[in-house]
Amino acid sequence: MITRNMPPLRGGMERLNLQIAIELQKAFDLLVVGPRGCAASLPGATVVEVDHRSLGWFLLAGLVRAVRLAARRRPAIVLAGSGVTAPLAFIAARVCGAQAAVYAHGLDLVAPHVAYRLGWLPFLRRMDRCIVNSRHTAALAHAAGIATERITVLNPGVAPVASSDHDAASRFRAQRGLQGRRVLVSVGRLTSRKGILEFVERSLPAIVSGCRDAVLVVIGDEAPDALAGSSKGMSERIAQAARHHGLEDHVRILGPLAEAELFDAYEAADALVFPVRDVPGDVEGFGMVAIEAAAHGVPTIAFAVGGIPDAVLDGHSGWLVPAGDYATFADRVLQTLRSPAPAAREDCRRFASRFFWDAFGIRLRRLFADWLGTAAVAAETPP
Repeated sequence: MITRNMPPLRGGMERLNLQIAIELQKAFDLLVVGPRGCAASLPGATVVEVDHRSLGWFLLAGLVRAVRLAARRRPAIVLAGSGVTAPLAFIAARVCGAQAAVYAHGLDLVAPHVAYRLGWLPFLRRMDRCIVNSRHTAALAHAAGIATERITVLNPGVAPVASSDHDAASRFRAQRGLQGRRVLVSVGRLTSRKGILEFVERSLPAIVSGCRDAVLVVIGDEAPDALAGSSKGMSERIAQAARHHGLEDHVRILGPLAEAELFDAYEAADALVFPVRDVPGDVEGFGMVAIEAAAHGVPTIAFAVGGIPDAVLDGHSGWLVPAGDYATFADRVLQTLRSPAPAAREDCRRFASRFFWDAFGIRLRRLFADWLGTAAVAAETPP
């Protein structure tokens, strides 16, 4: 498995790639080429770490090390954790006669950068297998020239949360000065596509007008190496928009959080806002944060763009709003804040249970077993 998106880096793709590695390791010998520090999360795996501070350096050094590892260990499948490392996986696979596979997330199929489209997409089209995170991403893969019979949809998963942790919620609220507030959370990298800036400008004023104790907690870092362009400075732009609209007391920008504190943030949240924009050349492939929120019993209000309809069950785990309709988005948020019914939270948890990591892992291992022509994990049955 070759990926730059792995802890210690933080984000939804990093959590997904780590879980892919953990699940594969349960049935197969696993070799990983990943970012420096990732070995700590993968005890028992053979890990080759590469300096990840520069994307260009990671790709160059990662290619050299992946080819050496493949030539020495002769793996049966080489998996790219995203389209960015697809060329490395393809070349390493061809060196040792292995199958080349990629897990595509959406943006890695539509990124408009000329060099990416000329240098990366040809490798994606030649991969033997392509796993995608949603039905929408499957359509993008087909449109990019990947043969339909090579594409498999496998939605990302989530860890089960037994029940509400009131201590965690109280701890987070106390630490962040949020006692007595109605907490909206946004979780994810602060790219333009995520739409937090526009949400603060066009929806939050109406939300605060209707619910004076509402506060938006923004969790996530900027993305200077994003395929669709750097988001450097987005935090300050969001803060400036809040000041411009007199909402300084209603926006808290926390930056990235460690996993334990992110858990506490979900427990403290009244709703997750996911105002992703419909941007040509950019796409939200799935929306793992909506599933994570649902596992905590937290509903999501989201624009129905990209693969998000796979991650939000409208009227049950939250609400889907037509793209760009900020007035309706605000109305749905206010409706959610005014009627936090326990039954609604149980609806969220039931929906999230479809995506638990144990079921994801079984499907993933059976998929790889099918590719290898072995019945090693055939007895496993997804819950």
